[in-house]
Amino acid sequence: MRFAFRAMQLLIALLAGTAVAHAQPAVTLTHVHGFAYSPDGKRLMIPSHHGLAVYEKGKWSKAPGAQHDFMGFSATANNLYSSGHPAPGSGLVNPVGLIRSRDGGKTWDKLGLEGEIDFHLLATGWNTNAIYVWNPEPSSRMRRLGLHYTLNEGFAWKPVQAAGLEGNPQALAVHPDNAASVAAASSNGVYLSRDSGARFTPVARGAEGLAVFFDLDGKRLWYSAFDGLPRLAHAPLGGGAATQVKLPPLSEDAVAYIAQNPAARSEYAIATFGKSVYLSKDAGRSWSQIADRGKAK
Repeated sequence: MRFAFRAMQLLIALLAGTAVAHAQPAVTLTHVHGFAYSPDGKRLMIPSHHGLAVYEKGKWSKAPGAQHDFMGFSATANNLYSSGHPAPGSGLVNPVGLIRSRDGGKTWDKLGLEGEIDFHLLATGWNTNAIYVWNPEPSSRMRRLGLHYTLNEGFAWKPVQAAGLEGNPQALAVHPDNAASVAAASSNGVYLSRDSGARFTPVARGAEGLAVFFDLDGKRLWYSAFDGLPRLAHAPLGGGAATQVKLPPLSEDAVAYIAQNPAARSEYAIATFGKSVYLSKDAGRSWSQIADRGKAK
Protein backbone atom coordinates (compact mmCIF):
# COMPACT_ATOMS: atom_id res chain seq x y z
CA MET A 1 0.00 0.00 0.00
CA ARG A 2 2.80 2.33 -0.94
CA PHE A 3 1.86 6.02 -0.60
CA ALA A 4 -1.74 5.05 0.22
CA PHE A 5 -1.83 6.72 3.60
CA ARG A 6 0.02 9.82 2.39
CA ALA A 7 -2.67 10.37 -0.22
CA MET A 8 -5.38 9.94 2.39
CA GLN A 9 -3.77 12.37 4.86
CA LEU A 10 -3.51 15.06 2.19
CA LEU A 11 -7.27 14.82 1.71
CA ILE A 12 -7.80 15.00 5.48
CA ALA A 13 -5.64 18.14 5.67
CA LEU A 14 -7.79 19.83 3.06
CA LEU A 15 -11.05 18.93 4.79
CA ALA A 16 -10.08 19.50 8.42
CA GLY A 17 -10.59 22.83 10.17
CA THR A 18 -7.74 25.02 11.30
CA ALA A 19 -8.81 26.44 14.67
CA VAL A 20 -6.81 25.12 17.62
CA ALA A 21 -7.76 26.79 20.87
CA HIS A 22 -11.09 28.02 22.19
CA ALA A 23 -9.51 30.47 24.59
CA GLN A 24 -6.77 31.48 22.14
CA PRO A 25 -8.49 31.94 18.74
CA ALA A 26 -5.29 33.31 17.15
CA VAL A 27 -3.56 29.93 17.50
CA THR A 28 -3.92 27.65 14.49
CA LEU A 29 -2.62 24.29 13.36
CA THR A 30 -2.87 24.56 9.61
CA HIS A 31 -0.46 21.62 9.40
CA VAL A 32 1.92 19.84 11.77
CA HIS A 33 5.51 20.03 10.52
CA GLY A 34 7.39 18.79 13.58
CA PHE A 35 6.89 18.07 17.24
CA ALA A 36 9.07 18.55 20.33
CA TYR A 37 9.14 19.29 24.04
CA SER A 38 11.19 22.11 25.49
CA PRO A 39 14.29 20.93 27.43
CA ASP A 40 12.57 21.59 30.78
CA GLY A 41 9.55 19.55 29.67
CA LYS A 42 7.10 22.36 30.38
CA ARG A 43 6.11 23.16 26.80
CA LEU A 44 5.03 20.99 23.90
CA MET A 45 5.86 22.84 20.67
CA ILE A 46 4.09 22.27 17.37
CA PRO A 47 5.29 24.17 14.29
CA SER A 48 2.94 24.92 11.45
CA HIS A 49 2.52 27.28 8.51
CA HIS A 50 2.08 30.26 10.84
CA GLY A 51 4.60 30.00 13.68
CA LEU A 52 4.83 27.78 16.75
CA ALA A 53 1.82 26.62 18.72
CA VAL A 54 2.62 25.82 22.36
CA TYR A 55 0.79 23.62 24.85
CA GLU A 56 1.71 24.48 28.44
CA LYS A 57 -0.11 23.92 31.73
CA GLY A 58 -3.17 22.64 29.92
CA LYS A 59 -3.52 25.65 27.62
CA TRP A 60 -2.64 26.51 24.02
CA SER A 61 -0.88 29.72 23.05
CA LYS A 62 1.20 31.20 20.25
CA ALA A 63 4.94 31.26 20.87
CA PRO A 64 6.70 34.65 20.69
CA GLY A 65 8.80 35.43 17.65
CA ALA A 66 8.26 35.62 13.91
CA GLN A 67 5.53 33.35 12.56
CA HIS A 68 7.64 31.47 10.04
CA ASP A 69 6.27 28.61 7.96
CA PHE A 70 8.38 25.97 9.71
CA MET A 71 9.34 22.71 8.02
CA GLY A 72 11.61 19.96 9.33
CA PHE A 73 11.37 21.30 12.89
CA SER A 74 13.58 19.44 15.40
CA ALA A 75 14.87 20.04 18.93
CA THR A 76 17.97 19.25 20.97
CA ALA A 77 18.74 19.74 24.66
CA ASN A 78 19.98 23.25 23.85
CA ASN A 79 18.57 24.47 20.54
CA LEU A 80 15.77 24.32 18.01
CA TYR A 81 16.50 23.70 14.33
CA SER A 82 14.25 24.13 11.36
CA SER A 83 13.84 24.94 7.70
CA GLY A 84 10.92 26.37 5.76
CA HIS A 85 9.76 29.77 4.60
CA PRO A 86 10.10 33.14 6.35
CA ALA A 87 7.30 35.20 7.84
CA PRO A 88 6.54 38.46 6.00
CA GLY A 89 8.77 41.27 7.22
CA SER A 90 11.22 38.95 9.00
CA GLY A 91 14.14 39.87 6.73
CA LEU A 92 14.98 36.21 6.04
CA VAL A 93 15.46 34.95 2.49
CA ASN A 94 12.98 32.43 1.09
CA PRO A 95 13.51 29.54 1.64
CA VAL A 96 15.36 29.91 4.93
CA GLY A 97 17.70 26.92 4.47
CA LEU A 98 18.86 25.75 7.91
CA ILE A 99 18.09 27.98 10.91
CA ARG A 100 18.70 27.64 14.65
CA SER A 101 17.10 29.15 17.74
CA ARG A 102 18.85 29.31 21.10
CA ASP A 103 15.95 30.97 22.93
CA GLY A 104 12.98 28.69 22.37
CA GLY A 105 11.96 30.14 19.03
CA LYS A 106 11.99 33.86 19.85
CA THR A 107 14.89 34.54 17.46
CA TRP A 108 16.56 32.47 14.75
CA ASP A 109 20.14 32.35 13.41
CA LYS A 110 20.95 31.52 9.78
CA LEU A 111 23.20 28.48 9.37
CA GLY A 112 23.40 28.47 5.58
CA LEU A 113 21.62 27.45 2.38
CA GLU A 114 19.18 30.35 2.63
CA GLY A 115 17.49 30.97 -0.69
CA GLU A 116 18.40 27.44 -1.80
CA ILE A 117 16.79 24.62 0.18
CA ASP A 118 13.64 23.86 2.15
CA PHE A 119 14.29 20.67 4.16
CA HIS A 120 11.11 18.76 4.87
CA LEU A 121 13.01 15.86 6.46
CA LEU A 122 15.41 17.06 9.17
CA ALA A 123 16.39 15.38 12.44
CA THR A 124 18.79 16.13 15.29
CA GLY A 125 20.46 14.23 18.13
CA TRP A 126 19.19 15.42 21.53
CA ASN A 127 22.61 15.41 23.22
CA THR A 128 24.87 15.69 20.16
CA ASN A 129 25.47 18.19 17.38
CA ALA A 130 24.39 15.75 14.66
CA ILE A 131 21.90 17.01 12.10
CA TYR A 132 20.60 14.71 9.33
CA VAL A 133 18.57 15.86 6.33
CA TRP A 134 17.17 14.34 3.18
CA ASN A 135 18.36 16.74 0.50
CA PRO A 136 15.71 17.32 -2.18
CA GLU A 137 17.96 19.02 -4.76
CA PRO A 138 21.59 19.99 -5.41
CA SER A 139 22.84 23.15 -3.70
CA SER A 140 26.04 25.07 -2.96
CA ARG A 141 26.89 22.75 -0.04
CA MET A 142 25.28 19.50 -1.24
CA ARG A 143 26.06 18.41 -4.77
CA ARG A 144 23.74 15.41 -4.79
CA LEU A 145 20.27 14.38 -3.67
CA GLY A 146 19.58 12.15 -0.71
CA LEU A 147 20.77 11.66 2.86
CA HIS A 148 23.41 14.01 4.30
CA TYR A 149 24.61 14.85 7.80
CA THR A 150 26.62 17.58 9.51
CA LEU A 151 28.46 17.65 12.84
CA ASN A 152 29.34 21.35 12.72
CA GLU A 153 26.04 23.22 12.46
CA GLY A 154 25.75 22.94 8.68
CA PHE A 155 29.17 24.33 7.77
CA ALA A 156 30.09 21.08 6.01
CA TRP A 157 27.76 18.29 4.94
CA LYS A 158 28.69 14.68 4.25
CA PRO A 159 26.63 12.66 1.75
CA VAL A 160 25.97 9.01 2.61
CA GLN A 161 24.89 6.13 0.44
CA ALA A 162 21.88 4.97 2.51
CA ALA A 163 22.28 1.47 1.08
CA GLY A 164 19.38 -0.81 1.99
CA LEU A 165 16.93 2.03 2.56
CA GLU A 166 14.05 1.11 0.28
CA GLY A 167 11.05 3.20 -0.72
CA ASN A 168 10.33 6.89 -0.43
CA PRO A 169 11.80 8.41 2.81
CA GLN A 170 9.11 10.05 4.93
CA ALA A 171 10.72 10.70 8.34
CA LEU A 172 14.14 10.70 10.04
CA ALA A 173 15.33 10.38 13.65
CA VAL A 174 18.76 10.55 15.28
CA HIS A 175 19.84 8.68 18.43
CA PRO A 176 20.06 11.07 21.41
CA ASP A 177 23.68 10.16 22.26
CA ASN A 178 25.15 8.31 19.28
CA ALA A 179 25.50 10.57 16.24
CA ALA A 180 26.11 7.55 13.99
CA SER A 181 22.70 5.97 14.67
CA VAL A 182 19.92 7.25 12.43
CA ALA A 183 16.50 5.81 11.64
CA ALA A 184 14.22 6.37 8.67
CA ALA A 185 10.57 5.67 7.94
CA SER A 186 9.76 5.06 4.29
CA SER A 187 6.93 3.89 2.12
CA ASN A 188 8.42 0.38 2.45
CA GLY A 189 8.80 0.27 6.25
CA VAL A 190 11.14 1.37 9.03
CA TYR A 191 14.95 1.18 8.82
CA LEU A 192 17.94 1.67 11.13
CA SER A 193 21.57 2.59 10.41
CA ARG A 194 24.42 2.40 12.92
CA ASP A 195 27.11 3.79 10.59
CA SER A 196 25.92 7.35 9.91
CA GLY A 197 23.55 6.27 7.16
CA ALA A 198 25.97 4.29 5.01
CA ARG A 199 23.87 1.10 5.38
CA PHE A 200 20.34 0.54 6.66
CA THR A 201 18.68 -2.64 7.89
CA PRO A 202 14.90 -3.11 8.25
CA VAL A 203 13.24 -2.83 11.65
CA ALA A 204 9.69 -3.30 10.36
CA ARG A 205 8.29 -4.19 6.95
CA GLY A 206 4.87 -4.94 5.53
CA ALA A 207 3.46 -1.50 6.30
CA GLU A 208 4.10 2.08 5.26
CA GLY A 209 6.48 3.74 7.74
CA LEU A 210 5.31 7.18 8.85
CA ALA A 211 7.26 8.38 11.92
CA VAL A 212 10.40 7.41 13.85
CA PHE A 213 11.69 8.50 17.26
CA PHE A 214 14.52 7.30 19.54
CA ASP A 215 13.55 7.44 23.20
CA LEU A 216 15.78 9.74 25.22
CA ASP A 217 17.25 6.83 27.17
CA GLY A 218 18.63 5.62 23.85
CA LYS A 219 17.28 2.09 24.31
CA ARG A 220 14.27 1.91 22.00
CA LEU A 221 13.17 3.08 18.59
CA TRP A 222 9.54 4.16 18.46
CA TYR A 223 7.81 4.17 15.09
CA SER A 224 4.38 4.51 13.50
CA ALA A 225 3.07 2.77 10.43
CA PHE A 226 -0.06 2.23 8.36
CA ASP A 227 -1.20 -1.05 6.82
CA GLY A 228 -4.87 -0.24 6.42
CA LEU A 229 -4.93 0.55 10.15
CA PRO A 230 -2.72 2.96 12.12
CA ARG A 231 0.06 1.33 14.15
CA LEU A 232 2.44 2.48 16.89
CA ALA A 233 5.28 0.34 18.25
CA HIS A 234 8.74 0.44 19.83
CA ALA A 235 11.64 -1.93 19.20
CA PRO A 236 14.63 -2.52 21.51
CA LEU A 237 17.88 -1.33 19.93
CA GLY A 238 19.72 -4.25 21.47
CA GLY A 239 17.61 -6.73 19.52
CA GLY A 240 14.32 -8.48 20.12
CA ALA A 241 10.71 -8.25 19.10
CA ALA A 242 8.87 -4.95 18.81
CA THR A 243 6.12 -4.07 21.26
CA GLN A 244 2.83 -2.79 19.87
CA VAL A 245 1.39 0.26 21.63
CA LYS A 246 -2.37 0.63 21.86
CA LEU A 247 -3.50 3.80 20.12
CA PRO A 248 -6.51 5.93 20.93
CA PRO A 249 -9.34 5.57 18.39
CA LEU A 250 -8.16 7.13 15.12
CA SER A 251 -10.65 7.47 12.29
CA GLU A 252 -9.00 7.73 8.86
CA ASP A 253 -5.87 9.00 10.58
CA ALA A 254 -2.43 7.84 11.77
CA VAL A 255 0.55 9.01 13.84
CA ALA A 256 2.72 11.61 12.09
CA TYR A 257 5.06 12.59 14.97
CA ILE A 258 6.19 11.18 18.32
CA ALA A 259 7.78 13.14 21.19
CA GLN A 260 8.96 12.40 24.74
CA ASN A 261 9.11 14.73 27.72
CA PRO A 262 12.80 15.01 28.74
CA ALA A 263 11.87 15.97 32.31
CA ALA A 264 9.24 13.23 32.80
CA ARG A 265 10.25 10.38 30.52
CA SER A 266 7.14 8.28 30.97
CA GLU A 267 5.24 11.10 29.24
CA TYR A 268 4.88 10.78 25.48
CA ALA A 269 2.93 12.80 22.94
CA ILE A 270 1.75 11.93 19.47
CA ALA A 271 0.42 14.17 16.70
CA THR A 272 -1.60 12.80 13.81
CA PHE A 273 -1.87 13.73 10.16
CA GLY A 274 -5.40 14.94 10.89
CA LYS A 275 -3.96 17.44 13.44
CA SER A 276 -5.13 15.63 16.56
CA VAL A 277 -2.74 15.56 19.53
CA TYR A 278 -2.65 13.06 22.41
CA LEU A 279 -0.66 12.82 25.65
CA SER A 280 0.27 9.73 27.64
CA LYS A 281 1.64 9.89 31.18
CA ASP A 282 2.36 6.15 31.27
CA ALA A 283 4.51 5.48 28.19
CA GLY A 284 1.58 4.80 25.90
CA ARG A 285 -0.65 2.61 28.06
CA SER A 286 -3.36 5.29 28.09
CA TRP A 287 -3.92 8.52 26.18
CA SER A 288 -5.72 11.83 26.71
CA GLN A 289 -6.62 14.08 23.79
CA ILE A 290 -5.55 17.74 23.83
CA ALA A 291 -6.45 18.63 20.22
CA ASP A 292 -9.08 17.11 17.97
CA ARG A 293 -8.63 17.67 14.23
CA GLY A 294 -6.97 21.00 15.02
CA LYS A 295 -9.35 22.11 17.76
CA ALA A 296 -8.14 22.30 21.35
CA LYS A 297 -9.71 20.23 24.08
